[in-house]
Amino acid sequence: MRNYAQHPHAQKVLTCLTEVQSYFKMELSKVSNLINATTEFSEIEWLRDEGIHGGGKRFESVGGGLFNRASINVSQIHYEDVKDKHYNSATALSTIIHPLHPLAPSIHIHISWTALKDGTSYWRIMADLNPSHFDKDDKEYFDQTLKVATKEYYSEGTRLGNQYFDIPTLNKRRGVSHFYLEAFNPINTDGTEFAHQFVIEVINTYCHLLTSHIIMAVPPTSEQIQQQLNYHTLYLYQVLTLDKGTTAGLLVHNQNDVGTLGSLPSHINRDLLEEWQSVSPEPINSLVSELLNVLPKQSICSITPDIKAKLAQAVRRFYEQ
Repeated sequence: MRNYAQHPHAQKVLTCLTEVQSYFKMELSKVSNLINATTEFSEIEWLRDEGIHGGGKRFESVGGGLFNRASINVSQIHYEDVKDKHYNSATALSTIIHPLHPLAPSIHIHISWTALKDGTSYWRIMADLNPSHFDKDDKEYFDQTLKVATKEYYSEGTRLGNQYFDIPTLNKRRGVSHFYLEAFNPINTDGTEFAHQFVIEVINTYCHLLTSHIIMAVPPTSEQIQQQLNYHTLYLYQVLTLDKGTTAGLLVHNQNDVGTLGSLPSHINRDLLEEWQSVSPEPINSLVSELLNVLPKQSICSITPDIKAKLAQAVRRFYEQ
């Protein structure tokens, strides 16, 4: 049994994000049906402290359909009964979609609301478009959606987003269009309504982009597949060495390691990751070395659920040490 937060607004946010989760799953299935791709999602539930302090449910794509990897997770963790925790509850939607075809872009979205013990609360709102092959029209269309959806918050959100996904060591950035607001509360509007409008517009825009690439798709070339593999390697590098949200999630608990690393693609270029380890500064190079130790010794390296669990353990062990 999973218990839920008692705060009325935490319940409202959970209802909202659960509806968004179902909507995104439905819209992705519609895109899949356009090309008669059999895309199935498995439903996986996880519990924090055996459900006493909440948990979550995610939909993960089953292999053989439209996606390389797809995960849509909604969770609610609460400590209303624990005095020494600094927050009462955290309710979140986190999703990453990696299409199978190299020319179709990936998307990452995170929406969360946290209620603190002192009575204050804040939102964390994030969306970023992640293509392995740059498309100018896609970026402009996605940027325009962000601009319309966020209005006066657009400049600050894109500035923080560009910072968050920057990878200075490699002189690269994960993705091409970024929006991120931390500790955010919109002025003169309900935060739940703002978040709901934002995420629905981003989902609709992404599904439009995905559709446009999928219906025109021809079998990819070997060069396109290799470029996608290299991009997926960059994605893993950024998530496991620089992404504060992922690191915090792994350090707080070990009860959803595979789900926390649900954003990782199915395969990476191990040789490329080794190259990046050698040029990474301390302490990142030591962390990447630990990651390489648990990865299969193959150039094209499969990221299975078991490997995800080992990667999570390696990250946790590194920071604890």
